[in-house]
Amino acid sequence: MTRTTTGTFHPLDPLGADEFAQAAAVLAREHGVGDGWRFASIELAEPAKAEVSAFDTSGTVPDRRAVVVCFDRDSGDTYKALVSLTGDNVVSWEHIPDVQANFTVDEWEESDAFLRGHPDVIAALAKRGITDMSLVFMDVWTYGDAVTPEKYKGRRLGWSDTWVRAAEGANPYAGPVNGFHCVIDVNKMELLEIEDTFSVERPEVMGEYVPRHIPERIRAASTRPPLKPLDIVQPEGPSFTLEGNKLEWQNWSLRVGFNYREGMTLHAVTYNDNGRVRSIANRMSFAEMAVPYRDTGTDHYRRTAFDIGEWGIGFMTTSLTLGCDCLGEIRYLDAVLHDSHGVPFTIENAICIHEEDNAVLWKHVDHDAGAEVRRMRRLTVSTHVTVANYEYLVYWRFYQDGNIECEVRATGIMVVSHFPEGGEHPSGTLVDNRTYAPFHQHFLVARLDLDVDGTENTVYATETEVVPMGPDNPLGLALRQKNTPLRTELEGRQDFDWQSQRAWKVVNDNTTTGLGTAPAYKLVPGGAIPSMFDPASPIFQRTGAIGHTVWVTPNSPDERWPAGEFVNQSKVDHGLPAWTEANRPIENTDVVLWYTFGIHHIPRPEDWPIMPADTVSFWLKPVGFFDRNPALDVAPTPEACDHHHSHHEDSDD
Repeated sequence: MTRTTTGTFHPLDPLGADEFAQAAAVLAREHGVGDGWRFASIELAEPAKAEVSAFDTSGTVPDRRAVVVCFDRDSGDTYKALVSLTGDNVVSWEHIPDVQANFTVDEWEESDAFLRGHPDVIAALAKRGITDMSLVFMDVWTYGDAVTPEKYKGRRLGWSDTWVRAAEGANPYAGPVNGFHCVIDVNKMELLEIEDTFSVERPEVMGEYVPRHIPERIRAASTRPPLKPLDIVQPEGPSFTLEGNKLEWQNWSLRVGFNYREGMTLHAVTYNDNGRVRSIANRMSFAEMAVPYRDTGTDHYRRTAFDIGEWGIGFMTTSLTLGCDCLGEIRYLDAVLHDSHGVPFTIENAICIHEEDNAVLWKHVDHDAGAEVRRMRRLTVSTHVTVANYEYLVYWRFYQDGNIECEVRATGIMVVSHFPEGGEHPSGTLVDNRTYAPFHQHFLVARLDLDVDGTENTVYATETEVVPMGPDNPLGLALRQKNTPLRTELEGRQDFDWQSQRAWKVVNDNTTTGLGTAPAYKLVPGGAIPSMFDPASPIFQRTGAIGHTVWVTPNSPDERWPAGEFVNQSKVDHGLPAWTEANRPIENTDVVLWYTFGIHHIPRPEDWPIMPADTVSFWLKPVGFFDRNPALDVAPTPEACDHHHSHHEDSDD
């Protein structure tokens, strides 16, 4: 069975349901992957840039392939396969020793059901007065090798938090069962250990956010008046076009992809500069997300989540709803994935595409000629991810002036612990009665494969320097800009510097613009937070990628995951720290820029019981890419600028 190409088919299109099923069937036929096995991941083996170019120019269709990671639950062995969907055969089959594949949603759900039904768990919770197991939620987390008990080495391990809802449908994360955790062999679904170390008398808290569960006294105290309707209407439809996964709008063109691990990906980003289609980015995505909790207590010392590497945010992507998640004239893309048996399923409305008004694009009021003003319109491509208690909302925005903004919002529910009367919580914030939320950090690593006017680029660190006062600078006014090319990978390990306003430009030194300068796009950092780890920390050893703000590597199809391919139960970071030790040349070549940013979360009472979205972003901005403002040709808003509206009713006079 092979995919039938259509007018909208492209080699970068994500796998379809039939292709997931085909990949699983081929491995079942040729290697007996079936009962007793799990498919951890099936994803498109993306064709090389040259193959994509050949398709775009001549229609040559490359071999359609899938990369599959699966494991035998009985033996614990992990395998990686390359399956040709075009040829309907296995191209390669490799045993990967001493690794654990990513956890699957099936395992997470099955572990919860298994533990809640286990007689030892039921008995242990009953001793604590917890008898209604329908209100219990066993939230299973992965283990890092540094904290894996020696006696359980080699097993596929999970450990559980235990939560109890106050009532059916209430917030489980408001009811921690402190000091109670289960260790489980997820392959065998075997309870290895119940850690029942201490207990805390449950305080009275208000941890509810669903209206029907919020106490009446709190709801009645609200003084907030209702909002009037806010309708966003485009009677002629949106200004963008979407054909298959190809999106075009206001000189922009790009392709939207999707896979189990990164979730939404963006490909082949170009800008039509007055008839000349210019490349900006080959591929942009989030390649890792690490969330270390900075509390050494019994309930939290194992809590270091790699939401991308250990789980896959594609699997965690949720369906979007018009009027709630997205507002306006919306177009959606569905996403197709698979369960741990290789059976495909569809996430409807996984990606939202719409236009947004964003105030003024440019404006000037001339004393004689009057005002010229243009309103800003931007194209937003977004997706939302629910990772247990947290939500991550990702927005890629494209602007008429050539800017690209990437924004991430974190919301959801914080993990909390109760503590006894008179107790302390030095590594967390008091958010409710005898309840604290631990300090933690959210690190995201963006993988930015920029191709600025071609594939051969050089990354420059760009900094502002203060010119010393002297005869040539008597008033101390002068600043100068220092641009330093990064020639090797070790030079490409860079950190943010507030004092110099350090940023990074991806430059094509092989061509010039009409002004005679080399075209560039600049990474303007935002949310660049320090790791705050001792380098010897075993937690940091697993996630050395967060040790620098920026890394630069030569583009390699095998180097996709900054903390390594197999992060689950890893001991050291086999990604960026290991790759860059080779100190390969990165000048005037096909490079990847890796950007680490995030949220340094010192919780506030205002973040409880549900957290208002915390927002971080970074920008990719043209710097000498255009000869002048590329948005000069944006048309005035029809008629609207000629009318003056007020809150007064128009007179009939």
